[in-house]
Amino acid sequence: MAQAKPVLVPDVSARRIEIRYSFSGAQLLLFGAILYPRGRLPERAPDIAVVLRGPVQPILIREKQKIAGIWMNADSARFRSAPAFYAVASSRPISQLVDERTAAIYEIGLQNLQLSPGSGALPEKARHFEAGLIDLRKRNGVYYESPRGVEISEGVLYRARISIPSQVPVGTYTAETFLIQDGRVLAVATRDIYIGKSGFERWVSLVARRHEFLYGLAAVVMSLFLGWAAAMVFRRRF
Repeated sequence: MAQAKPVLVPDVSARRIEIRYSFSGAQLLLFGAILYPRGRLPERAPDIAVVLRGPVQPILIREKQKIAGIWMNADSARFRSAPAFYAVASSRPISQLVDERTAAIYEIGLQNLQLSPGSGALPEKARHFEAGLIDLRKRNGVYYESPRGVEISEGVLYRARISIPSQVPVGTYTAETFLIQDGRVLAVATRDIYIGKSGFERWVSLVARRHEFLYGLAAVVMSLFLGWAAAMVFRRRF
């Protein structure tokens, strides 16, 4: 019992988030409790880091350069797996919680993401495009860090709020909670969250995947009809 470690009991405010036509984003609350052996709190309160990451997907990154006055694709790099969404909230800045090695092992923090570059990529080139991808997604609001985004009450209860932007893709998201003390990760707990479309948006998405030809044909017909209708209205007015 003297060597027993504390246990995390995590939960989330919503296990499923539905995207409708009016979806403008959501606030996800991640909360829980820390259970200590024999109920004895340590002399020094531990820290909490919460990581929410979205569906992992391959991605091709292109870099544009101005050549002879024209912006052109000069170079590119492919990554086999990159999370479409990544957010980390912690009770203190990550650099004050764990060392670089531990942060890299658990992928805590944007600089510790393992994006799995494609085969044959040179290390310097991979790092260059990794930095570019992270910077681009930070500006788009789908990658971010909140260094003091976790509140801990009485050393037992914790909570963190993570903003889900409107442009996130559908799929299964994983929320990881890390209990950290004296630079060591004492416990890890995970919860899954599903973000999916519902209503008319879900129907359109299913049709687009299952009947690609008909969906494309319908889109072309609708575009032609709207163009014709706009032309008729314009002609009548003028």
